Amino acid sequence: MTDKRYWIWLSNCLGEGAKFKEIIEDFGSIEKLYESNILEWRMSPALNPKQIEKMTKSNLEESERIIEECKKNSWSIITYDDEEYPQRLREISNPPAVLYVDGELGDIESLAAVAIVGTRKASTYALKAAHIMAKGIALCSGAVISGGALGVDSAAHKGALEGKGKTYAVLGCGFGTDYLMENEELRRNIVSSGGALITEYPPHTPATRYTFPMRNRIISGLSLGVLVVEAGEKSGSLITANFAAEQNRDIFAIPASIFDSNFLGTNLLINDGAIVATSPSVIVEQYAERFETLDLSKAQSVKELAQIGSKLKENTPKKEQISFDNMPQDRAKRVSLSNKVYDLPEKEKTVFNALSDELESVEIIAEKAKMNFGEVLSSLTLLEMKGLVISASGKRYKIR
Repeated sequence: MTDKRYWIWLSNCLGEGAKFKEIIEDFGSIEKLYESNILEWRMSPALNPKQIEKMTKSNLEESERIIEECKKNSWSIITYDDEEYPQRLREISNPPAVLYVDGELGDIESLAAVAIVGTRKASTYALKAAHIMAKGIALCSGAVISGGALGVDSAAHKGALEGKGKTYAVLGCGFGTDYLMENEELRRNIVSSGGALITEYPPHTPATRYTFPMRNRIISGLSLGVLVVEAGEKSGSLITANFAAEQNRDIFAIPASIFDSNFLGTNLLINDGAIVATSPSVIVEQYAERFETLDLSKAQSVKELAQIGSKLKENTPKKEQISFDNMPQDRAKRVSLSNKVYDLPEKEKTVFNALSDELESVEIIAEKAKMNFGEVLSSLTLLEMKGLVISASGKRYKIR
């Protein structure tokens, strides 16, 4: 196996999505590529000027610093020629040269892994669908892969965790960044439940508009199929679906309103032959014969999954019924809610981020927020006055 330092150097120089296998073949090995001079690099048709410029400025010392940083934080480094590198990912046309992993990747090849993707500004319908689908897949011992973002991604990860299954989040940034701190607890739960956070970006690489589209090929590459829950005509989720098609993965889609433009991309996928996913069983049955790890005897209907854990006690505020007609208004409310949260004072924002979609006591919320009871109760009162939370008997609160 090649020294990890060379793989990290190669990954940093070539950038994400580079077809490094052709470059290595051209030079014989990564070591020989590293030891070659600039004239030899320029003679290679496999390298472009931008990559060559980066190669002239980079060395193995940078790789050593990255390795040391990962050791300090217990982050694993899995290179393309490592035995732990997922075979499914190795077979795509442009696999990442290096994977940084927080948690346990384990034998992901033995799991029927399905990606669930969709918009960040999702409707209640989409969030509930993603949660139920992920939970149903997890109950059958399948794995759920998503991007760790807000909206559909979060609903999918939470559903898989609720189903006691493994879930993996592929990030569009390096570990150690301050990206999306609202989901920090969710990321911790993913790792502590036997799953993992995965990225091809070295520690402290910030998220940009370019890093997310490229990470989508990893989401689909690790999966057997991709379920698109909600996507507009130009949604980033369709990028994942396109990668899935190129990688010969199955594509599933949630049926939705033909009148809502936010589902236009999803409905177009169905028109183009995507499998209509009306229940988790539709998905897991595709892989039952190939994976002994799947247990279809635990498959449940959408109605059963929706009922589990959702029977609230008396005096719980009645939820508005989800329908295709009220989805645009629902989405507008969620966007407005997100904007209000952004402008909150720090203490109120901390308390809000500790809340969930289910009613919880002030004690539990205080423990999550790492604040004292009085501060939390005061913040909850202010949040309720601002229309951001709902209270019920027994001093229990949830996100509106």
